[in-house]
Amino acid sequence: MLHYKQELLLTLILVATIILTILITKRAIRRFSFVKAIDVNRRKIIFNLSYLAIYITGGSLLALIWGVDHRQFALFISSILAVLGVGFFAQWSILSNLTASVILFFSHPLRIGDRIRILDKDFDWTGRVKDITGFYLFMKTDDGRDITLPNALVIQKGIEILGEKSIEDEQNDEEHFD
Repeated sequence: MLHYKQELLLTLILVATIILTILITKRAIRRFSFVKAIDVNRRKIIFNLSYLAIYITGGSLLALIWGVDHRQFALFISSILAVLGVGFFAQWSILSNLTASVILFFSHPLRIGDRIRILDKDFDWTGRVKDITGFYLFMKTDDGRDITLPNALVIQKGIEILGEKSIEDEQNDEEHFD
């Protein structure tokens, strides 16, 4: 007779639930990214972050199913969170850029190919967005410079989304009408 019949049954249920959650999450992110016309590379970042959260939750539940003591498990998790907290505090920009990347993905109207102006009193950054990764926004300015901005800075600064034409195109149009 099996000694671990209940644990095996709960493990199978958990694995099925994880697979179902991944499929539902993947479908929801794909649908959202198609509706919002989000680039494939940005979608991959969100997929990976959601998979990480699902696997960490599943691993924690699996440990509880197989008999890890709740007090010891809570101590283990709090120790890991304390180490991660100290590590992320030392590298706060990494965590803030990843968080900003998720915010840019879900709720910001900024898209790859948009012509934007970063509203900053010290710099005049106007150009076209080339790429948005997990940590950086890449843009080519109207004067030909390639600029890399951390996503956290993009969230902190005001962004004006401009029309499709560049300044040079507008000047060329004015010359044709004169």
